[in-house]
Amino acid sequence: MEASHKLKDMAVHMDLEPAEELRSHPGGAVAPCGIVVEEKQPRRKNKRQELEDLGVFHAAMPGGKTIPLLKTMLTSACERNCNYCPFRAGRSYRRVTFKPEEMAQTFMDMHRAGLVEGLFLSSGIIRGGRTTQDKLLDTASILREKHKFPGYIHLKVMPGADRDQVRQAMTLVDRLSTNLEAPNPGRLRELAPMKQFDEELLQPLVWAEEIRQNEPQYLGWNGRWPSTTTQFVVGALDESDLELLATSEYLFHRLRLGRTYYSAFNPVPDTPLENRQAEDPLRQHRLYQASFLFRDYGFDLEDMPFDQEGNLPRTADPKLAWAERNLAHAPIELNRATKADLLRVPGIGPLSAARIFEARRRGTLRSLDHLRQIGLRTRPMAPFILLDGKRPTYQLKLFPIDK
Repeated sequence: MEASHKLKDMAVHMDLEPAEELRSHPGGAVAPCGIVVEEKQPRRKNKRQELEDLGVFHAAMPGGKTIPLLKTMLTSACERNCNYCPFRAGRSYRRVTFKPEEMAQTFMDMHRAGLVEGLFLSSGIIRGGRTTQDKLLDTASILREKHKFPGYIHLKVMPGADRDQVRQAMTLVDRLSTNLEAPNPGRLRELAPMKQFDEELLQPLVWAEEIRQNEPQYLGWNGRWPSTTTQFVVGALDESDLELLATSEYLFHRLRLGRTYYSAFNPVPDTPLENRQAEDPLRQHRLYQASFLFRDYGFDLEDMPFDQEGNLPRTADPKLAWAERNLAHAPIELNRATKADLLRVPGIGPLSAARIFEARRRGTLRSLDHLRQIGLRTRPMAPFILLDGKRPTYQLKLFPIDK
């Protein structure tokens, strides 16, 4: 089978592996600060969509650069029986496989043609996690050593991989990830009965952080250790947002993950969960917003506006919901606030906070016009701030706003 046909077969279900690609969300894409960015949807298939059929996505790198990223797998065959997965063992589905040399050559052919600049590589599991991990490592080694590819590689860690394999991967790639899939061992048993939460899935993330902490950074790829991420399947079970975010908070604060990804469940025919209802994408959207608050804004689990069932409100983003509970009657004075306090205000992110500090060095902020002049969006923040001791005049919103 031609490589392009293999890539198309892989790409059909690669939405189960959310990664760096810019994804659509209700109302538009979500920027790292949680602000919704409107997207225009093309009316007819264009070159970008044709590339997506091969698994090539418009992707935002950790540093902010945008590149075309090939997101694919070494094999769609798998010996595990995850209850939601189209690649699960025993499911009637055409399986395709790349050998490491073939995958590396296919990627380089696309790279030289100007179609891709980076690679996200995962795999089904055949003959155990260690054997499969060796094939992933072989692919990355061929790209780096034989083809001298200097660009971006994101590599998956397979369940059952050992510490030496994790360390070797960290000398070859820019980002490393393992899919926790569920928020805790009990939920994982329902979702993926053959996987072990602590020993197989969480442990590689722990090893990666130990290596970053204890070994010199120059030993990593390109002189630095790679960032780490994980992914959760959302809504395949009856897990609450509290369960998912409790684990996410631990990963951000203790293991310094660069990102947690959330994949809204969609049922796949001929799987044990084929009759379960698809999850609302808006729930996925709110979980992303909450995770950014952990990572970038100094929030913790106790700040999250959970309802009695442990779920986030769907009608407003978590930062706005927190502010309405805590700041509506105790607004923050922008002329004296610390960075931590500023980051609690809807509409203020790290860049906005820096602009406020710079403006304060030049004088006192007294009006919303002053804030607009330094490039701030004032509508989200106006109900929750003071300017020189006074509440700014603003128009009351008629509808819920997002961020």
